Amino acid sequence: MLNIDAYLERIRYTGKTAPCEETLRGLHQAHTLNIPFENFNAYFHRSVNLDIPFVFEKIVTHGRGGYCFEMNGLFAAVLETLGFTVRPLLARVGIDFKRIFGPKTHQVLMVEASGKRWLADVGFGKDGLVEPLLLDIRDNQRQCARTFRLDHDPDLGYILDCRTPHEDRCQYMFTLEAGTKADYLMANYFTSTHPDSLFVNRLICTIPTMQGRITLTDQHLKIDSPSGSETTPVRDQVDFQEKLMAHFSIDLEKAKKRPTYDPA
Repeated sequence: MLNIDAYLERIRYTGKTAPCEETLRGLHQAHTLNIPFENFNAYFHRSVNLDIPFVFEKIVTHGRGGYCFEMNGLFAAVLETLGFTVRPLLARVGIDFKRIFGPKTHQVLMVEASGKRWLADVGFGKDGLVEPLLLDIRDNQRQCARTFRLDHDPDLGYILDCRTPHEDRCQYMFTLEAGTKADYLMANYFTSTHPDSLFVNRLICTIPTMQGRITLTDQHLKIDSPSGSETTPVRDQVDFQEKLMAHFSIDLEKAKKRPTYDPA
């Protein structure tokens, strides 16, 4: 059994937990605003173990973040424990924000709540959802500082766009075919080990805010807000660690080490 109280404390959530729309929205927002998307295990050649006890200990007990398979895997387990009906899915990410798609390397969730179907995703690191989206609505859906739209193509499936004043950025596409544990193991292995994977080649830590997003890479710190974007170069590893601790409360030196809860 998951320690739900420890998870709720980690995401600073004090609302209701009955399996309904209000709970889903509250948990989704609290998770995304308090747990950063980060790829440190993959970058430092540490295994990315998707077994929920390991993910829970890494993210909840040790205060780390994670990427899509860890974040959405944990979120799905929490929702199911609370009584939600959850279907894990696999998505193809849009290449350069266009409707040209790569392999199925991103996990998302379909969740049923209050008689409606929702797209839930707490693990997309670039302008991702802060709250769940209604799956069967084709209008713009505004949340925090972003506007999203779900289209449905008869050949491709559902397509998620992040809408800006200047352009529509294609996030990913997916169908409602349920993913399996074997699917996620294969996709996770590619994402965390392939030499061309972004997560093997660049340090990334990012988290949304109610007004924008904070993103730290090994090259720069970028803070997006309604007044614009402020970018500060990262001088060296010491500077990276200082910025990581200041904005995300993560110790890079501890993240580099092989975690004691991961036997691989």
